[in-house]
Amino acid sequence: MSGSLYIIRHGRTDWNDKHILQGKTDIPLNETGIKMAEDAAAKYKDVHFDICFCSPLQRAKKTAEILLEGRDIPIIYDERLREMNFGIYEGVHNSFEDPNCYIRVFFKEPENYLEAAEGGESMDDLMGRTGEFLKEKVFPLLDEGKDVLIVGHGAMNSAIITQIRKLPIKDFWKEGIENCELKKLI
Repeated sequence: MSGSLYIIRHGRTDWNDKHILQGKTDIPLNETGIKMAEDAAAKYKDVHFDICFCSPLQRAKKTAEILLEGRDIPIIYDERLREMNFGIYEGVHNSFEDPNCYIRVFFKEPENYLEAAEGGESMDDLMGRTGEFLKEKVFPLLDEGKDVLIVGHGAMNSAIITQIRKLPIKDFWKEGIENCELKKLI
């Protein structure tokens, strides 16, 4: 592969600030998130991208639009880049800290998150859809020498990173990605 692959997480939302689990719930950027995206646009203005793939959720879409404003870079939305569906735990406050909250396992011991939360996705579901996306969309473009940007979410981005870096699932969060911080993967 001769192209480069970059990944970035959306800007902050009110739910991020309140420690509420978002998942596939379509929450917009807040003022802080918009400013983060504007700052990222300035910071990364000289990084070359041929194409941008983006989650269709509004917090990612708005981040991509701000980040690439004024640049002739197509933004392609793909359902496989949505954030993980956390089922009944979406909208739950401080789910990472509650020892009785099953979704906490996903964030603290991802290798032990074996069953999907009720109404949600499993780790296999997430890895399957992001792996399919990489094979179908990203790797062929990298082989053509294209520089690819993915704009997404915490868990979805970690799934991409885990697969690109060939990390074990226990290290799923090892390279955690902060809001609006660009990471070069290839």
